[in-house]
Amino acid sequence: MEQPQYGLTRIQSYYSDLNETEKRIADYILQFPEKMMYQSITQVAEDIGVATSTVFRFCKRMGFKGYQTMKLAIATETASPIREMAEEKIQEQDQERAVTEKIFNTSIRTFKDTIQMMDFSSLKKAVNLILDAERIEFYGMGASGIVAIDAHHKFIGSGLSTVAYTDPYLQVRAASQLTDKDAAVIISTDGTGEDMLRLLEVIKETGANIIAITSFKRSPLSQKADLVLHTVSSDREMRTDDTISRIVQLSLIDSIYMNVMNARKEAGANPIEKIKKFFR
Repeated sequence: MEQPQYGLTRIQSYYSDLNETEKRIADYILQFPEKMMYQSITQVAEDIGVATSTVFRFCKRMGFKGYQTMKLAIATETASPIREMAEEKIQEQDQERAVTEKIFNTSIRTFKDTIQMMDFSSLKKAVNLILDAERIEFYGMGASGIVAIDAHHKFIGSGLSTVAYTDPYLQVRAASQLTDKDAAVIISTDGTGEDMLRLLEVIKETGANIIAITSFKRSPLSQKADLVLHTVSSDREMRTDDTISRIVQLSLIDSIYMNVMNARKEAGANPIEKIKKFFR
């Protein structure tokens, strides 16, 4: 079994799906990654107040063979200068430059973490599903609604039939008209919420392909979508409105769009020229 390359990134990605004991282990590792480098599994277990076997099971759940392989992955990750800068928390006394640098460094780190966790075979499948669909509908609520609208604006120039919905009532009405020849892209950072789950069930009944863009691997959205593209969410202490997560989602939409456009150019289509003709 191939071992994950990045431990801290993986723990952050899985965090919302952990039980209380697992979160205690995760919190300890995320707070003291350097200290952990010099500790045995028994010492870590004693510090947290859990059994050694519990720590070992946590390592396995994160995808590692055991404690030592997880330690090695974390050691590689903590050596990154970007991560060291981004680990600094914003303080009340911070001036404008310090706040700005911390926000930017956290954004850079989140981009790098997402690239490291990205399943590019799934990205390719998402591009193909969009290319083959008769109609593509983008759905997002709250902050993710902005991403859905942005996606529609971009894909207007693709020559494909797209639309975006952010209102829960309109989402369900529109989704009910989808067919098994269509694709639905649902954007949700946490992949939960009553309105989102209702929308998900409606789309499932239509047979349309569901592409999910979300941060949590074990969320209801991740479990029920046909294809999932995971982004890494920002640090838990900086998640006020998940601004950084939204920026990563926007960039992922850009990536999907550019891959779709490249594929359509290879097929001889050039819809951008139609738009340019009217804006000269």
